[in-house]
Amino acid sequence: MLNIVLFGPPGAGKGTQSNLLIEKYNLIHLSTGDILRGEIAAGTQLGLEAKSIMERGDLVPDKVVIGMISSKLDANPNANGFIFDGFPRTAAQAQALDSLLNEKGTSISRMLSLKVDDQELIKRLLNRGKESGRADDKDENIIANRINEYNNKTAPLKDYYSLQDKLSEVEGIGSVQDIANRLNEVIDKL
Repeated sequence: MLNIVLFGPPGAGKGTQSNLLIEKYNLIHLSTGDILRGEIAAGTQLGLEAKSIMERGDLVPDKVVIGMISSKLDANPNANGFIFDGFPRTAAQAQALDSLLNEKGTSISRMLSLKVDDQELIKRLLNRGKESGRADDKDENIIANRINEYNNKTAPLKDYYSLQDKLSEVEGIGSVQDIANRLNEVIDKL
């Protein structure tokens, strides 16, 4: 089973590249945000628990998110693999995910980390903001803060996978196809 954590700062192209990887390798997209919304809409026990937590303005605990991921894995027993989007973001989450996958007889195959310098990220996000209308992609100060938050709080997760010899850093600058080719090259060697 091919299980990929696609990683990188805001604006690195994770959404675009994950769609290409899903299509090429027949993977299931596992976006924690999408799962959360789906569980809430379906009125599942986990969804109701998450909804009540979110209505208080609190973050959904890792235990609940891991439960939702477990349900998604169980619902797709014949999957070629999964691409994890938005999770894990911390070493504690990565450890919980490793434990869950181990229980299910699989593991993370690779973390693919897209490398893009901060100035390019700002340029991309400002351009995306013109097209998407997203307020958080229109203000350079907000964008800089998001990148800073990523660098300080999320980027250290690369160390977790590096220690397991599962980290591949991939240049995230170039055409969409050039970047896809670089990612495919890493995956095809697994």
